[in-house]
Amino acid sequence: MTIEFIASARLPTRWGDFTIYGFKDLEADKEHVALTLGDINLDDPLPCRIHSECLTGDCLFSLRCDCGPQLEFAMQHIAETGRGLILYLRQEGRGIGLLNKLKAYALQDSGSDTVEANVQLGFEPDSREYQICKPMLDFFDIRNVKLLTNNPAKVNALQDMGIEVSEIIPIHTGANPHNETYLAVKIDKLGHMSKSR
Repeated sequence: MTIEFIASARLPTRWGDFTIYGFKDLEADKEHVALTLGDINLDDPLPCRIHSECLTGDCLFSLRCDCGPQLEFAMQHIAETGRGLILYLRQEGRGIGLLNKLKAYALQDSGSDTVEANVQLGFEPDSREYQICKPMLDFFDIRNVKLLTNNPAKVNALQDMGIEVSEIIPIHTGANPHNETYLAVKIDKLGHMSKSR
């Protein structure tokens, strides 16, 4: 998988001053970004979040998912730690795209859960891919991370790429009455880590 680094710039946020890097996936013709803070090239494992784009949750503050709160938790954790990396991947709706995600929402409004809705639309329960992470991590020369995630698929993907995951930092935030079923399905059907694990 080939990427092209496009540009970087200072990105001040309410948690601290990050640097944003823009990359183009030359094979899929998609644009991805990375956020860094502090010295990311120390020998210690780097706090890292792989976050898939969620317009509804990240930008429109939807309560149907926990994506926005997870991204905020990661940014705050990295700022408090003083160093870290977020890979923000453009694969909306678990990889099915924004408009298909809205179709899935409509099916969920009619009684399907998030996995059933994706399958009814002809997709896998989770169509996301993480191969793009390898050239992005290579760009920063990152080989060892503390991964902020509840998703074992991300852990396995990084390990398959030869990236050491020295620690998993679970993110349990953003639960509300509107996403109780969504969060339960992620645990029961997609294998995400629960608080009790």
